[in-house]
Amino acid sequence: MSRFIPVDRQTSYLFPPSVEDWLPENHLARFIVEVIERLDLSELTRQYAGRGSAAHHPAVLLGLLIYGYATGLPSSRKVERATYDSVAFLYIAANTHPDHDTLAAFRRRCGEQFEQLFVQVLMLARELGMLKLGKIAVDGSKVKANASRHSALSWGHIKKIEAQLRQEVKQLMALAESEDRKQVPDGMDVPQEIARRQERLAALDEAKRKLEERARERDAQAQAEYEAKVAKRQAKRDAGKKPGGKDPQPPSAGGPQDKDQINLSDEESRIMKVGGGFDQCYNAQAAVDADSMLIVAGFVTQAGNDSQQIEPMLDVLARRQEQLGRIGQVLADTGYFSAANVAACEEAGIVPMIAMKREQHHPPMLDRFTEPPPLPHDATAVEAMAHRLKTKTGRADYALRKQTVEPVFGIIKHVMKFRQFLVRGKQNVAHEWSLVALAWNLKRMNVLSMA
Repeated sequence: MSRFIPVDRQTSYLFPPSVEDWLPENHLARFIVEVIERLDLSELTRQYAGRGSAAHHPAVLLGLLIYGYATGLPSSRKVERATYDSVAFLYIAANTHPDHDTLAAFRRRCGEQFEQLFVQVLMLARELGMLKLGKIAVDGSKVKANASRHSALSWGHIKKIEAQLRQEVKQLMALAESEDRKQVPDGMDVPQEIARRQERLAALDEAKRKLEERARERDAQAQAEYEAKVAKRQAKRDAGKKPGGKDPQPPSAGGPQDKDQINLSDEESRIMKVGGGFDQCYNAQAAVDADSMLIVAGFVTQAGNDSQQIEPMLDVLARRQEQLGRIGQVLADTGYFSAANVAACEEAGIVPMIAMKREQHHPPMLDRFTEPPPLPHDATAVEAMAHRLKTKTGRADYALRKQTVEPVFGIIKHVMKFRQFLVRGKQNVAHEWSLVALAWNLKRMNVLSMA
């Protein structure tokens, strides 16, 4: 006779059950709860006025959201359902069931505090010996916006649709004024059709106004860059030096271009190249510590490339230097290379290791064991970095980039399943990215605590 473990679903517990017995000791949900209990949540609790019925504690809502992002369930509706179906979510919620409206409102209302909590967690990681800043790797990844690219309109297309709608309004007005009612097709409500088109024309006018505002900002930035280049060349002439190259040409303020686009669902998102096509996205940036693989800084940008993102990242790291410590070296791929970015790192006292060109997949064998010729004494910052990248130590340091920041984005997108923002608007998206980075750091710290 085969022997089986008895199955009994009717007998009551001999002793009252405890949520402490529901999960193993090293479970991620336990770790998240323990870390949140050590954080200063006073900024969150001050968001509540104290009137009305009792509210769910911010520690519970924060824990549910973090665990949701860490396990691939960022949706507030799915988190609410999981508090009934999942033992881990039930443990974090302490056998309560916050509804999805409460979770979504908390995420929306307390977004500014997520960045503060992100820094607190990093400070805790440093206190526990998990974070020792030295080398960081910087990279960016396109994350789909909460908007369809089919909702995007270009300046040229807006003008075509606008002309068509105005012509249709004229035709409808003629039908409305006609005495021959037989000209009106059966089932057509002429006033309603006119109102619908006028509403669309008003929306197109607003879209045009925003595109014109963007064009003015772009023209102003181009003019400022031109004036800075002219001033720099004039300073060289005043110093008795000859500026190299041709004088820059003044920019032409042409207003919006036909290819300029705006999305009617999320106007702050941008069309970006993703894989073999294009999509409505934001560019999520992250700086990852090479030793611990913890994200130490991050932000989102509307730029489709990474060439202008080193200085903003250095600014974020500089603001956190007192809490987290000083960065020694920055590793980045060719998308970040420019003489200005190298100079910015040097001015901040950080050693830049930014690839200047794509590396060969199969370099000659002896190249890995040779050192470059000595660096000239009058070498520029870019030349010094190029020399550094060719040394054995430099090659070993730069090789850390691929095994540091790229796996982080890979796990966030394919394990945590975060491939699209749930909120709209750049500021809200930045807050959500802080929450994603916070979830990754706690997930990673749980692994490091068991090492």
